[in-house]
Amino acid sequence: MTQRALDSSGEQTPGSSRPAMIDAGAELDPVHPVDLPPSGHRATGLTTAEVAERVARGEVNDVPVRSSRSLTEIVRANVFTRFNLIIGVLWVIMLFVAPIQDSLFGFVIVANTGIGIIQEWRAKRTLDSLAVIGEAKPTVRRDGVAAEVSTHEIVLGDVIELGPGDKVVVDGTVAEADSLEVDESLLTGEADPVLKRPGDPVMSGSFVVAGGGAFTATKVGREAYAAQLAEEASRFTLVHSELRSGISTILKYVTWMMVPTAIGLIISQLVVKDNNFKDSVARTVGGIVPMIPEGLVLLTSVAFAIGVVRLGRKQCLVQELPAIEGLARVDVVCLDKTGTLTEGGMDITEVRPLNGSDEAYVHQVLRSLGSSDPRPNASLQAIIDAYPAGGDGKAAWTVTEAMPFSSARKYSGAAFTETDGTSSAWLLGAPDVLLPEGDPTLDEIDQLNEQGLRVLLLARVPSGELDAPDAAEGDVPTALVVLEQRLRPDAAETLKYFAQQNVATKVISGDNAVSVGAVAGKLGLAGAENTLDARRMPTDPDEMATAMEQNAVFGRVTPQQKRDMVAALQSRGHTVAMTGDGVNDVLALKDADIGVSMGSGSEATRAVAQIVLLNNSFATLPSVVAEGRRVIGNITRVATLFLTKTVYSVLLAILVVCSQVEYPFLPRHLTLLATLTIGVPAFFLALAPNKERAQPHFVRRVMRYAIPSGVIAAAATFTTYLIARHHYSGPGALEAETSAATLTLFLVAMWVLAIIARPYTWWRIGLVAAMGLGFLIVLVVPWLQDFFALKLVGTTLPWTAVGIAVAAAALLELCWRWVGRRFGA
Repeated sequence: MTQRALDSSGEQTPGSSRPAMIDAGAELDPVHPVDLPPSGHRATGLTTAEVAERVARGEVNDVPVRSSRSLTEIVRANVFTRFNLIIGVLWVIMLFVAPIQDSLFGFVIVANTGIGIIQEWRAKRTLDSLAVIGEAKPTVRRDGVAAEVSTHEIVLGDVIELGPGDKVVVDGTVAEADSLEVDESLLTGEADPVLKRPGDPVMSGSFVVAGGGAFTATKVGREAYAAQLAEEASRFTLVHSELRSGISTILKYVTWMMVPTAIGLIISQLVVKDNNFKDSVARTVGGIVPMIPEGLVLLTSVAFAIGVVRLGRKQCLVQELPAIEGLARVDVVCLDKTGTLTEGGMDITEVRPLNGSDEAYVHQVLRSLGSSDPRPNASLQAIIDAYPAGGDGKAAWTVTEAMPFSSARKYSGAAFTETDGTSSAWLLGAPDVLLPEGDPTLDEIDQLNEQGLRVLLLARVPSGELDAPDAAEGDVPTALVVLEQRLRPDAAETLKYFAQQNVATKVISGDNAVSVGAVAGKLGLAGAENTLDARRMPTDPDEMATAMEQNAVFGRVTPQQKRDMVAALQSRGHTVAMTGDGVNDVLALKDADIGVSMGSGSEATRAVAQIVLLNNSFATLPSVVAEGRRVIGNITRVATLFLTKTVYSVLLAILVVCSQVEYPFLPRHLTLLATLTIGVPAFFLALAPNKERAQPHFVRRVMRYAIPSGVIAAAATFTTYLIARHHYSGPGALEAETSAATLTLFLVAMWVLAIIARPYTWWRIGLVAAMGLGFLIVLVVPWLQDFFALKLVGTTLPWTAVGIAVAAAALLELCWRWVGRRFGA
């Protein structure tokens, strides 16, 4: 596919990677012309009447917010499955040829499917409600007044204001620009921000990294670029789920085994054995149905859905369901300090004039710098709080040029005409960026950084272009602004949790490395003393990965470096989670295995993150990890139950075909066994607490236990069946043989359940005991005996069946212990 993009002047640039499905330059004009304000004039926006007119014409941003599948898609996904089709056909056949008790498996599937639909619908409603809470509302000018509106209320021609961190929600043309820099990397793949001027196009899906301005909407709804991208690929299939892909792999192999086995069973029961036709059909279906692990897919969906609901109650928005699983597999968490370990606000503790500067004059400079930026970051907001405009009664200086803060350059600036008519220009930012290496002032700053304080340098520069690459050359240090960051009260406990779970924590920040290390040290981060200034970080990916593994704290990291660091860790096989809330975190969040954003973070970070902490609490992350571990650990447990049944069902069918005997079970027998040894206990086990660390290789871990368990169960059951065929004779022989075989199979399956239920708790013991009691009741209550066609005849064969089951249980114990030692738990 040909690829092209637009640069800031509207010309196509070669080699960029915007998908060619939309020619951004050719199609920028809307169907209905939009009047753009003259350059340099403030756009007042549409009037109420004009908005109403556009809504009536359908020129509104009506793209629905998709936080999950629609109800129709949920129903379709749960009902129209390949196994439901097979079981449905067999169910219809059984309704015609056998008593209702042989059709119970069909009603179980209907109930299971209904449960799956209800649980996923609950999860969808939770997701949708949280998405509305977390939705950013762009500021739109109407009738000359700026007000926040929902994204879907934007109409063609609206004037939308932009500031740092704001996402461009629809396509448009820049109407006003104040050092406006837009990152289009999510669209083009190019990380460098683009300086936008009035008249330049902006595309939905990009976001502001510095400066501010406003743009006029020229394409809304499904005409917008991001909306058309969304049509190509649904956002909610981005995270890899080892559970889902593993189960799909298992089902594929099950299908391959099931088809030839079922055909052989049909031929054996209907052609080779000249039995009663209806009884033969019933026993054939009884052999096919248990091969299908139908409840496994259901329980996986239910476990994910209930996880979403549980996390939703903790104000955690999981934008992509498998992200719950993904975070549980993470072994490295990269944290941005500001907004994650520290709260968003800061306080000025001290201002130290340098080089004999007048303190009152320094305060006036800081006051003017605060007034120069309409959208201040946290550091500048602390200065504004300490030195509000007009606080000293003096007239404000006139701003002649302003340069907002940028994560890439690490400083902001402004030029003024002072009250006496003189001109001055100032930079405010990272001292180790603005000062040359070896400057004596840096020693003083290092002492402050070691205390965990954040230090900004105020420097006077010659008048000129503030945004020039060499703007800091020849600067005169004027003052140090010392800021104290507010530590999150719950951060220390969260870091301790990750350390206990053997999850490495890396603090990656744009601040001074020593200062960040001091903050991390106060919170008890292991290895906080191992700090590295990212400007000395090797560029070779392998060397960078080594540096990442050897150090815990990184400072002066640029947005692109954060992205490279995540990639370096991934190259060493690590599963990486990245947390952040600022626009400088977007690239890393997007590339990490799991991106976690704070709810108060920029709209851009919330858009690319898989998990959004709406309560802005880093302490919610352990809950997400715990929920993921619960899902993975429990599904691994119950998958072993389901696949043990599949293995012994396939083997029994093969043994029956090879031996040319009647299949020992009717559907009602296996429905009873599956309900008591798999269905009911699996539901409780799948939702139980589980703190085991998530392990990789889901398919291998499940099959290495399921295959030997299924082989032992099939061998024990068929042995009992063959012995019973030689022991019993006469009209009721087949029923007696079936009852003895059913007893053996139930006891072996119960022992598999007893192994999987470990470690025992009171409720797990009660669960296993209740299932055993249920089967005992069936054996002793006359009408249940008749209903399930189960009646033990004599004492010799029933005790023989028990003895064979005991021997099989002992073999199971030996086998499981050997597998655990040989291949790991």
